[in-house]
Amino acid sequence: MAKPTKGKAPRRARRNISAGRAYVHASYNNTIVTITDMDGNSVAWSSGGTIGYKGSKKGTPYAAQLAAADAVKKAQTSFGMSAVDVIVRGSGSGREQAIRAIQASGIEVKSIMDDSPVPHNGCRPKKKFRA
Repeated sequence: MAKPTKGKAPRRARRNISAGRAYVHASYNNTIVTITDMDGNSVAWSSGGTIGYKGSKKGTPYAAQLAAADAVKKAQTSFGMSAVDVIVRGSGSGREQAIRAIQASGIEVKSIMDDSPVPHNGCRPKKKFRA
């Protein structure tokens, strides 16, 4: 007895998201760029490791530039995103370059906000960070 063939699942309609947020998480070891809609649901993301870099190369400004451009390209092609608010977290070397790459990729940057976590003199830093 032959198996009944399953019908093709209906294609999900493409959500059109005109505006969203771009979160840039810049640590010393890597830079992660996540693009979300205005509700905070993730739309596209990329990082230094996703681009193909390994080890200390992930933390470079050039890797951050490629990661930001890749994330914006995914958001533009899949969801037609045209404007973002940029929210930057962390103090890594790729933060400035990631913002520049987002601006250069043809998406409108409405605002740039620094939301880096600042300790209220919490944990004692390692020896190399004290002095």
